[in-house]
Amino acid sequence: MPRLNRIRQTRYLPPLVLLLWGWVLVWSTVSARLDLLLNALFHPVVAIAGFVLMVLGAVQLRFASRLKTPLAPLSWLISIAVACLVLLFPPSPSFSDLAANRSENLPEAPRLSFFLPPEQRTLTEWVRLLRSQPDPNLHAGDPVRISGFVLQRRGSQPQLARLTVRCCLADATPAGLPIDWPATADPKPDEWLAIEGTMTTKMRDGLLINVVKPSTITAIPRPERPLEP
Repeated sequence: MPRLNRIRQTRYLPPLVLLLWGWVLVWSTVSARLDLLLNALFHPVVAIAGFVLMVLGAVQLRFASRLKTPLAPLSWLISIAVACLVLLFPPSPSFSDLAANRSENLPEAPRLSFFLPPEQRTLTEWVRLLRSQPDPNLHAGDPVRISGFVLQRRGSQPQLARLTVRCCLADATPAGLPIDWPATADPKPDEWLAIEGTMTTKMRDGLLINVVKPSTITAIPRPERPLEP
């Protein structure tokens, strides 16, 4: 008889799993965790999916006594454990490690921003603009105000970079700008910095390139929405 009761109790596992995973999706949306993983355009989709799962879980829980006993209750328990781990341990991706292993083929800009005053351009807008202009001297002397994380690639100097995404981190593309770091600077991978300075030119490996010469470098916390479209 106790064994039969335990078997019957497993009928509540599927609706509980649906409720829990629905809450994980909703909580990830409202707590800004998704900002580290997914383009903001898709956040409402995740929230709606979580709400639907919670509704389905509530309905199934209401009629749990009529449900068939699940064949593999262990798999449901594992799913519950994974959901709890997701809630307990928020994502903390290393943008520098991710960017160091990705190509720099930036997606097309969602809007034209090349005519903004130089000091209002984001780092990604600067990268797109400089790649569209063959002459590095065109923007030499322009003021620069940018922020991003320190990107360290093996065998090269650290850059300041941002990640752009169409959907999520799986398709993330880095946009990096060379920085003329002062001798006293000690940039560390994944450190977020705000830099004010001037766009200059410099010869590197026999090529004339644009390099940001900082006047001020300030450590900042990671933005709430670090991914750019």
